[in-house]
Amino acid sequence: MKNTIRDLRKEKNYRQEDLATALGVTRQTINAIENNKYDPTLLLAFKLANLLGTTVDTLFEPDPAMLK
Repeated sequence: MKNTIRDLRKEKNYRQEDLATALGVTRQTINAIENNKYDPTLLLAFKLANLLGTTVDTLFEPDPAMLK
């Protein structure tokens, strides 16, 4: 699943560690999500979107092949 977390995080001058601390996860988790190696739980996705001032559907873009 493609995401815009890195771009939004940088716009808000957050480090990965800042997001991790605010969300109660590790920096490695944020890194894995940003690099499309881990899909967050729905709850974590909503928390991320809220923290970054956006919506889940704006933050994450599913692979079109998965929607068929």
